[in-house]
Amino acid sequence: MASAPIPSPALLAAQTAEAEVSHCLAEKRSFLLEAGAGAGKTYSLVEALKSLLAREGAALRRNNQQIACITYTNAATDVIVKRIDGSKQVAVSTTHAFCWSLIGPFQPVLRKEFQALPEWKEKLEAGPAVASQRIEYELGYRKLTDEIVSLDHDDVLKLTASLLSLPKFQAIVAGRFPYIFIDEYQDTAAELMSAIKSHLFARKGGPVVGLFGDHWQRIYEDTCGHVTDPGLHEIGKMANFRSATSVVAVLNKMRPELPQAVADESFVGSANVFHTNGWTGTRQPSGPGGHWTGDLHAPDAHQFLETCIAHLKQAGWDFAPDKTKVLLLTHNGLAAEQGYPTLPKVFPYTDLYIKKTDDHIAFLADKLEPAITAYQAKQFGKMFDILGEEAPRLSSQSEKQKWSDAMNDLISIRESGSVGAVIDHLLSIGYPRLPEKVIHRERSVQEWQPVDSVETPDLVTRVKKLRDVPYAEIIALVGYLEGHTPFTTKHSVKGEEFENVLVVLGRGWNKYNFDQYLQWHAKPASIPKGKDVTFERNRNLFYVACSRPKTRLTLLFTQVLTPAALALLQSWFHAGNVIDVGTGKFPEVGLGPDAS
Repeated sequence: MASAPIPSPALLAAQTAEAEVSHCLAEKRSFLLEAGAGAGKTYSLVEALKSLLAREGAALRRNNQQIACITYTNAATDVIVKRIDGSKQVAVSTTHAFCWSLIGPFQPVLRKEFQALPEWKEKLEAGPAVASQRIEYELGYRKLTDEIVSLDHDDVLKLTASLLSLPKFQAIVAGRFPYIFIDEYQDTAAELMSAIKSHLFARKGGPVVGLFGDHWQRIYEDTCGHVTDPGLHEIGKMANFRSATSVVAVLNKMRPELPQAVADESFVGSANVFHTNGWTGTRQPSGPGGHWTGDLHAPDAHQFLETCIAHLKQAGWDFAPDKTKVLLLTHNGLAAEQGYPTLPKVFPYTDLYIKKTDDHIAFLADKLEPAITAYQAKQFGKMFDILGEEAPRLSSQSEKQKWSDAMNDLISIRESGSVGAVIDHLLSIGYPRLPEKVIHRERSVQEWQPVDSVETPDLVTRVKKLRDVPYAEIIALVGYLEGHTPFTTKHSVKGEEFENVLVVLGRGWNKYNFDQYLQWHAKPASIPKGKDVTFERNRNLFYVACSRPKTRLTLLFTQVLTPAALALLQSWFHAGNVIDVGTGKFPEVGLGPDAS
C-alpha cells in the first residue's frame, strides 16, 4: 500500500495555526491571527467561518443570529461570500456598511451624537437647526437640510466608536452577532478599533472577536496597526504558500519573529539587489524638504530602469503584464514612465498630486474623472452620486440635453486640451460645478497683478503652471494611482501577487527614505524619538513590496546607499546577490528560475 504524501512544511504550520483558531472559537475566546504575506490568511478566515457554521449553525438559526465578517473592500466581500456559498448566516460586509447597519436604527441618538463631531461645526452654524431630520448614509458626504442629515464615511466610523461605549448598544451588538470576524484588521480605523478593544474584547456575554491580518502590511494612515490586549489570544500563522524559497528566506531574515515555512522546498527562485553606488555622475541635490538627496537625476534613473528591464528579459523574465510587475517606490524621477512628466515640475511635494491634497487635483482625480467614466458607461445615477453637491438638479428634458452636450464637449476638450482649458470650460457652463476652493484659486490667479518688489505667491505660480499641463497627464495620473498601467506603487500592490517583481527604490516621497529605514532596521536603538511611525511606514511598504513575487524578486536602488544599509541587505540577500550596477553593467548570475 502506497504511503500517504508527506504534508509540506507550510501546510503543517498552517494546520497548527488553524487548530489554535478552532480552539479559541470552542472556548469562546477572542483571538488575533497574524498571517504574514503569502500565509493564506483569507483561507484561514473562510475555514473558521465554515467550522463555526457546521458547529453553531443550528443555534444561530434558532436565535436569529449571524456571524459578522467585516472586510476592507467590496472585492474582498465578494470573495468571502463566494467561498462560503453565500450562506445567509454570515453577514459579510465592508466596515462602513457593517457600522451603518449597527447604528442606523438609533436615529435619536445619532441626531445628538453627530453634532459633537468637529467636522460638522461649520455646517451646523450655517445650516438649519437640528430637530427631527432623518440621519442617512448613502452618498458618503456631509449634507444638512430641513429633512435629512447625510453622513460622511468617517462620521459613520466615529459614531460607531462612540455608541460602543454604551452598555445597551454593546448588548444589542452581541445579541445580533455572537461572533465578529475582522479581515485585514490592521487597516481598521484607529478610533474604531480602540472602541472595539475597550468594549468588546473579553466582554462577559460576548461577542467573540476574531482578527485576521498582518500589521506589517499596514500601509494606510490613521489605521490601528498591531493590536494587543490581555483579552486577545495572538496566533502566528508561520506559513508561506506563495513564494519560492529564495524570497521566503529574505522575508524570514527581515522578520525573524514570524518565520515562514515554504510550500515546496525544491522551488528555489531568486532574490537579488542591484544598487547604483558606483555611479560616477552627479546625483540630485536635496531640493525642497531634502526629499531628493542622493538620488539619480531623472534621465539617469530612467536609463538604469530601461537597462535593468532589458537585462532581466535576457535572463528569462517574462515582462507580460500578467507575469511581471514593476513596483515603483520612487517618484518624480520616473514620472515619465506613468505618462505625466510635467506634473512633478508643478508641485514642490509629491503628496500634493499623489495623495491629492491639492484642491485642483482632488477635484479632477476624485470627482471629475470618475464622473466622466460613469457618464461614458451610461451610469448616470452613479455619475451624480460621485459629483455629490456639485451635481445640478435636472428638472426638464432640455436641461438634460444641455448637461449631455456639456459632458460631450468636456470629453473632447479633455482628450486634447490643457488642464486650464478643462477648468475654463467648467467655469463657463457651470456644470459639473467646480468646488468653491477651486473657483477661489482661479479667481485669485486672474486678479493677481505683478507688483515691483513683491514676489508672486507660490499658489498663483503653481496654479498657472498646472493650467498649462496637458489634461492627458491627469488621465494618466488617475490610471497610475488606480493601477491601470504596467507600473504601480504602494497604492495598488497590497494584497496582490505576481510571478516576478522588480522593485525600484529611490527618493521623491517625502515620507519614505529606504536607505534611512535600512539603517534604522539594522540598529533599532538608532531610531530617533518620535520616529517610530516613520520607521514602521517605511518597513511595512518595503516588506509588502518584497513579498509580492512567487518566483523572482529584484530590487533596484537609484538612491545612494550607506555602508550600514548595504550591510543589512547583504545579510538578508547574501553578499553575492547584492551587486553594484553603477557602471551600467549587470551580472549574468542569480537571475534564473532556480538561482539561489
